[in-house]
Amino acid sequence: MSAPHSSPAPIHLAVALDGAGWHPAAWREPQARPRDLLTAGYWADLVTEAERGLLDFVTFEDALGLQSSHFAEPDERTDQVRGRLDAVLIAARVAPLTHHIGLVPTVVTTHTEPFHTSKAVATLDYVSAGRAGLRVQVSARQHEAAHFGRRTFPRLRIEDLDAPEVREVTAELFEEAADYVEVVRRLWDSWEDDAEIRDAATGRFVDRDKLHYIDFEGRHFSVKGPSITPRPPQGQPVVSALAHRSVPFHLVAGAADIGYVTPHDATHAGAIVDEIRAAQAAAGRAEDLVHVFGDLVVFLDDDPAAAARLARLDGLAGYAYTSDAKVFTGTPVQLADLLLQWQRAGLSGFRLRPGVLGHDLRAITRGLVPELQRRGAFRRAYEADTLRGLLGLPRPANRYAAAV
Repeated sequence: MSAPHSSPAPIHLAVALDGAGWHPAAWREPQARPRDLLTAGYWADLVTEAERGLLDFVTFEDALGLQSSHFAEPDERTDQVRGRLDAVLIAARVAPLTHHIGLVPTVVTTHTEPFHTSKAVATLDYVSAGRAGLRVQVSARQHEAAHFGRRTFPRLRIEDLDAPEVREVTAELFEEAADYVEVVRRLWDSWEDDAEIRDAATGRFVDRDKLHYIDFEGRHFSVKGPSITPRPPQGQPVVSALAHRSVPFHLVAGAADIGYVTPHDATHAGAIVDEIRAAQAAAGRAEDLVHVFGDLVVFLDDDPAAAARLARLDGLAGYAYTSDAKVFTGTPVQLADLLLQWQRAGLSGFRLRPGVLGHDLRAITRGLVPELQRRGAFRRAYEADTLRGLLGLPRPANRYAAAV
């Protein structure tokens, strides 16, 4: 039993949902449901379990190429999960089956249009009554670009990430992503909140003066606007991004509400938070609330079996699992210790990646959550009806509405 703790500030918790789990052999576990991965019921069950644990939100992974054991190119493996459903459509399907938890699909900005994304996520916000978010992701993978035929990239290897030509491509992709988010946000504001009149007696459905051209002109996009979807219930659904180093840290600081980061210890977490806060100030957002969540892959067991379970899964996969994020094996009590330590370094929340969804999601909701509640570090009931509300983010004013 761990020592008594004084009550810390409440932690925000999310889970990242991907296939059968983040370990490539997760689908072979007894608790996995490999025949159900492409069914609505499977995803509804996962999100319902996450909501049972009072989590802030779930993210849905997505990509424009098949999953691969290689960093930047397809593989020929047939012993791992391949194929996925569209993240935005999964979120829209499960939204009516849930009531409080936020729903945050991933969208690859590199090959999609911000106009399409703005109306899709605005629609998700309506379907969920104010619980939508967006995780923006970039891609420089050659095989994904080949699906669209509009641009090309040099061959990318993980060992070349610091090469000048790769750094240049990366910087451009994240600059494009920042413009993408700006266009999406402007489109969400392009209808004022009271633009719809809906007065059958006078025949006036909409006040055209309260629909606005956004007139965005940049290096990457030229978008007239307005949107075809009225302003979402949250005003601005929550925007998030995964960030590993300085260039994406600046995207988080300048454009996002949440950044997911991958520290390897508390000292590293503190340094990342400091860099993001400095970048926020430089971007003129020093007063804005920007959450910094630590990402961890978790294998949880009530006894010292977690490491043995990971080793067994590695044996099934044929190699030792590694990740961009820290891989944690241990008990929910030990994980609670680590989260609170990293919280003291400046993180406001955590996005946990269950190694095996059929096992580790329940270990989070029924093991970790009660332990954090015991320490006064996690909610005992949902206290808001929107995702912005759960995260303590105010509903922003519309940038185009005339000041009263």
